[in-house]
Amino acid sequence: MKRKPLNNPGSANCSEGRVEVGRLSELLEELRKLLTQRQLQVLQEWNRSLPFGDYIADRWAKAKSLGFGEGSSIYDSSLVLGNVQVGKNTWIGPFTVLDGSGGLEIGDNCSISAGVQIYSHDTVRWAVSGGVEKIEYGSVRIGDNCYLGPNVVISKGITIGNQCVIGANSFVNRDVPSGLRAWGSPAKVSRDVGA
Repeated sequence: MKRKPLNNPGSANCSEGRVEVGRLSELLEELRKLLTQRQLQVLQEWNRSLPFGDYIADRWAKAKSLGFGEGSSIYDSSLVLGNVQVGKNTWIGPFTVLDGSGGLEIGDNCSISAGVQIYSHDTVRWAVSGGVEKIEYGSVRIGDNCYLGPNVVISKGITIGNQCVIGANSFVNRDVPSGLRAWGSPAKVSRDVGA
């Protein structure tokens, strides 16, 4: 069975289609020029190259639209789920996961490095039970003035106090009291941040 052509080359629909394709090509060219300008600007001002979305999105505007505190910023490449509350002047780096499905609160003046993943739920029991058990939720709270190094993973139900440092590549599955450092997988609490 032969298929009929969607548009007769002589029809008005085909002409309109060519106009739309032509306009799309023009828009793509304009976007490429804008991207090239932004890439040069960011390279000159900050000496960095970013993923496409981060050239277009305003990190501070995104944070504001999410209801985060004054002066906070979040990269376009970050994934935000559920109820996430962030205080003032907190920097959230690229390629982060903020899972607020069970509630997530991050304080003021925090630095959440690239690749950090914070979870307020898990599906372990649900998965191993073949879907019989329920998904488990537990809120996560990170206090003020905390630093989370690159690729830190925080599991559900965890509280990290004020002025804590969590070392890169750490898995945090127990609470960290205020003013302490923790690192490793699983993370072990060490000494005062000031020490």
